[in-house]
Order: sequence, then structure tokens, then C-alpha cells
Amino acid sequence: MFPQHMDLLSRARHFSLKTSFLKWKPDYDGAASEYGKAAIAFKNAKQYDQAKDAFLKEAESHQNNRAFFHAAKAFEQAGMMLKEMQKLPEAVQLIEKASMMFVENGTPDTAAMALDRAGKLIENVNLEKAVDLYQQAASVFENEDRLRQSAELLGKVSRLLVRARRLDEAAGSLQKEKNIYKEIENYPTCFKKTIAQVLVHLHRNDYVAADKCVRESYSIPGFNGSEDCIALEQLLEGFDQQDQDQVFAICNSALFKYMDNDYAKLSLSLRVPGGGTKKKSPAQQKNGESAQKQPDGFEEEDDDYSSGLC
Repeated sequence: MFPQHMDLLSRARHFSLKTSFLKWKPDYDGAASEYGKAAIAFKNAKQYDQAKDAFLKEAESHQNNRAFFHAAKAFEQAGMMLKEMQKLPEAVQLIEKASMMFVENGTPDTAAMALDRAGKLIENVNLEKAVDLYQQAASVFENEDRLRQSAELLGKVSRLLVRARRLDEAAGSLQKEKNIYKEIENYPTCFKKTIAQVLVHLHRNDYVAADKCVRESYSIPGFNGSEDCIALEQLLEGFDQQDQDQVFAICNSALFKYMDNDYAKLSLSLRVPGGGTKKKSPAQQKNGESAQKQPDGFEEEDDDYSSGLC
């Protein structure tokens, strides 16, 4: 520990403990300021453990002074120090604590953004926790009528649920997204969410729900007759007729291949019922031709979802 850092901590403790005949309570504001300076100094010196402790002391001083917004900020900074130390679950705990204080302080938007940051931190370590954090953040934004931000966070939830093979929940999350985009009149995004819904339902082996999704979307302005609508009708027709060629052709189109990666994988792994047997045309049956080849991009392709999502 550098001498100047020790001096900052000594000054902070002095402010937090010192009282006198005319001063009946400690100077928590002064202590918070000094702890904050010490924390920044430790952070710049990459002494993250000491920086975390100083930020926690700063947060405590702000709490004692009933400055809850600043206390929450200090807790969040302490969490970021834990992130630098690769202690991600502990970091998320502190950021969640900060978000609750932001809500209590009357700044829910800041709380939602903190939860979003926490979700990003933990997403690659604990997907389930990330889903929970994003859902919390989406709810906060929705309660504040920040619908676009809420829908964006629900989008993260839906994709993670697909990745985790929680397809029933993914279908519900996608419906919430779609309802919000419809409410804010972002109709082209509604079309894309319908495609994602249909893919999820077909992977759930629920053709009826997939068909219902498309039919309900006819009420969305511009959907009927759109490129998205026509492709989905053809996909459902191919699926219903067990025509693997038609399903492959639709799923290999740019409309499907360039969706978000988790949904693109769903499209590339979609198989019709009955083991994926392709139909032969009458001409092929007459001439005794062998089974057709798959369209370009599907021959001997490694399938991430060959046994469902992974």
C-alpha cells in the first residue's frame, strides 16, 4: 500500500469518527469524500481489493449520511472492482444491492441500467442468473413506460432462453416482446419476432401454436403479403406436408440465415416430422431417381442443434 493511499484512509477514518463539544456527530460527508479518493487511487494503482474495501466504506458513509444515490454508486463501483478480480458472482451481488438502493432513491432507470450491466457480467458464467437480471431490468423499464428499453432486454432474455433450451419460456418471452413492439408501432420488428416464434414452436413440436402465431400476425399492419409472411406460410406448408426440401429452402434463405445467431441455429436445425424423409416429385418416382440432394449450405454441415438446442 502506497503511503499517500494510507494517508487518505487515515483522513477518512478521522472524519468518520471525530466528534467534539460543538460537533455531535461524525462528518460522514467528509469521510465519504476521502474514502472515495482513496478508492480511486487504489483503482488506478490496480490494487482492486483495497479499492473495493474503500468503495464499501464510502458507501457506508453515504448511507450514514442518508445519501442513498451516492451510496448505490459506491456499491456499484465496489462490484466493478470484484469484476476486475474475476469474482463475478460477488460482483453481481453488490450491483444488485446498488440497484435496489437506486429504486428506493426514486431513480428506477438507473437501477435497470445497473441490472443490465450485471447481466452482461454474469452471462457467460451463469446464464440462469443473467436471465433473471435481464427480466428484472425489463420489468423496471416497463413500469416506467420505457417500452423500447424493456423490449430490448426481453430480447436478451428470449435469446438466452433459446440457448438454454427453455423453449416454452422462450415462446412466452417472445410474445411479450412482440406485444411491446406492436404497442410502440414498430411493426417490422414484430414480423421478425413472429419468425422467431414460429421456429421456437416448431422446435417444440407444436405446429398448431406456430400456425396460430402467423394467423394472429395478419392483424399487424403490413404483415399480410410481406416477405416474412410469405416465407412463414411456405415454411408451415412444407412442415405440414413433410416436404424437407421446401423447409430447407426456406430456412436457408437470407431472411432466416441472417437472424440473431440463436434463431439462425434454430432454422438450420429444423427437421420435418417423420425423420426428415424428403418427398420425391412424380417425375423422380417415375424415373426411379435417387433421393434429392440438400440445397447448398446443408451438405455434411455440422449441426449445432442436431439433437435439439445445445
